[in-house]
Amino acid sequence: MTASAEEPPSMILAKTGYLYVGGKIDSTVPGSPMTGQMYVEYLIPKTLTHPYPLVMIHGGSQTGTNFTGTPDGREGWAQYFVRRGHAVYVVDQVARGRSAHFSQSQGKVADGNLERTEQRFIAPERFNLWPQAKLHTQWPGTGKPGDAAFDEFYATQFPSLVDFPAQQRLNRDAGIALLDKIGPSVLLTHSQAGAFQWPIADARPNLVKAIISVEPNGPPVFETEFKGDPEWFADMGKKKRFGLGEVPLTYDPPLKEDEELAVVRQDKPDQPDLVNCWQQAEPARKLKKLAGIPMLILIAEASYHAAYDHCTANWLTQAGVRNTMIRLGDMGIHGNGHMMMLEKNSDDIAGVMRSWLLKTVPPPD
Repeated sequence: MTASAEEPPSMILAKTGYLYVGGKIDSTVPGSPMTGQMYVEYLIPKTLTHPYPLVMIHGGSQTGTNFTGTPDGREGWAQYFVRRGHAVYVVDQVARGRSAHFSQSQGKVADGNLERTEQRFIAPERFNLWPQAKLHTQWPGTGKPGDAAFDEFYATQFPSLVDFPAQQRLNRDAGIALLDKIGPSVLLTHSQAGAFQWPIADARPNLVKAIISVEPNGPPVFETEFKGDPEWFADMGKKKRFGLGEVPLTYDPPLKEDEELAVVRQDKPDQPDLVNCWQQAEPARKLKKLAGIPMLILIAEASYHAAYDHCTANWLTQAGVRNTMIRLGDMGIHGNGHMMMLEKNSDDIAGVMRSWLLKTVPPPD
């Protein structure tokens, strides 16, 4: 499948602007800066075709620019949905982009990492750290420093807070504040923001009408190290206390104060090119507050997430949360990496998400 050459619908806006949600003046920090606030840009079309706005939350090292354009000069997913009658809210995560972060007031930030950017986001086929990497073909340009599209994307990279549990808490709280302000919405999250969507939805299940999770942070329980052929994968990092992240979720039966989830690891993967998933030991606790929310997990063919996002889908299913998992390759959309919203066929992928949304959460007659 290739990007459509058809003329896109007109984009006539009723309103556009920005707002801030969450945050407080913190007098314990020199200068008493605002901390915990989230910048939100909104685009409201004149004619709405769907009752629920899309809240787009970017991933690690990124800002909302992921959704408002591409490094080769095309429109982003925000404009795609607005042109088709969806209101869109695009955030900059707390302590990122236009969500100001004064003097390390919310913690230290990470250094830049050119090699990791190339490996994970732009040119995984050159490094071959996971089995699917060789399938990557959709990045615009040469995928090398000095190329216009490469440099345009690398200029957008932004330092993330080093403390990921703190990121999860801060963005959960700001995300809740946003939903409390704008009302029922659809969360469209990418990568790192997957760890925020679960606690936001857990806290406001009545305001989250659907979740479109584009390669969410994962897999459950432990992160994955990519080692290349022949070993490919290994568990790494700290165990995630709540399975899907470090922020508490409402399991049933509830976890006691110092209790951890009982987990087990697959003896062998579902396929040789996939990781061994971690799941709960049976009987599994249920995530009842998430159970009624329609969920889509979208996976690109060549991404490092292609090896493990099924583990997240399985974790949810075991916890009583129905979800739809779509591998883009099965839809005839080939060659994409993790930053699929910036790649040459990004509109095709937006079309898959929109089709699922209209079918699953249809607008009223």
